[in-house]
Amino acid sequence: MTRVLLVDDHSVVIEGLTMLLASFDDLDVVASASSATGIVECYRAHRPDVVLMDVSMPVVDGIEATELLRSEFPDARVIVLTGSTDPHLVGAALDAGACGYLMKSASGDDIAYAVRNVMTGQSVFGSEAVQALRAGPESVGPVGQLTPRETDVLRQVVAGRSNKQIAVELGISPGTVRIHVSNILAKLGVSNRTAAALLAVDRRLV
Repeated sequence: MTRVLLVDDHSVVIEGLTMLLASFDDLDVVASASSATGIVECYRAHRPDVVLMDVSMPVVDGIEATELLRSEFPDARVIVLTGSTDPHLVGAALDAGACGYLMKSASGDDIAYAVRNVMTGQSVFGSEAVQALRAGPESVGPVGQLTPRETDVLRQVVAGRSNKQIAVELGISPGTVRIHVSNILAKLGVSNRTAAALLAVDRRLV
């Protein structure tokens, strides 16, 4: 059973998502919060497997909340669930460590699919998020051939891990990770990790 925490400042959204996820035998909403204020304490108290996080909330927004969670709990799995396709917001969510980005208009099956997939270590982005990044300022050219080690590093980047975390995971030095990341960006024709992660998901590079 996958334990889910819902964070949204609209009660109707919380109620709708709770009813929706209740229709899946393998998903269980263990808690909900109407604010991201105190999100770390809420997460610690309920220990969910996946967090479905709204973005536009007062005081602490979903991006900041995701950063706070990932800082305290590096393995926290956060799926941003929002109504915005702003490419800068998609990028900010990825930079904060979110492993998924879906629109609130997504079907129940799509949300359940996303929850299940992030549990296996994958990242899930709705077609709207991918299109938003394509429409953004980043221009992506032909993808160069990645080495097996670069592919390993890219997979960790997609998972939202820092260079230090990647170094520990792969048993290499942070300096070596930096070199691999630099090579990956050059081969993918992008200028930052966010764009690399989205391109990797879009083109199924990992």
